[in-house]
Amino acid sequence: MRIKVMKSLMESPKNAYGLSCSLGVNYRTIEHHMKVLLSNNFVVVQGQGYGKVYFPSPTLVNNIKTFQETLAAAGIKWDP
Repeated sequence: MRIKVMKSLMESPKNAYGLSCSLGVNYRTIEHHMKVLLSNNFVVVQGQGYGKVYFPSPTLVNNIKTFQETLAAAGIKWDP
C-alpha cells in the first residue's frame, strides 16, 4: 500500500482524502500509512488539518533510482 501511495504522490501531491479516493482505500488507512511514511522521511506535508497536502520528500526524489533498484531486488516493480 505504501508503495502505491508514493507512486500516486509522485504523479501529483494530494491530501489524504484525494489519496483515499484515487486508491480506493479507507481514509483512516491512508492516515495510518501517511504517519509511517512521514516518520520515515518518504513524504513531507504542507498545511494543517483536513487540508494537509502530501508531497514526495526531497530525499525520495533525489534517491529515486536507488529506491527503484532496492524494490527491484526485492521483486517489487515500480512504474510511477
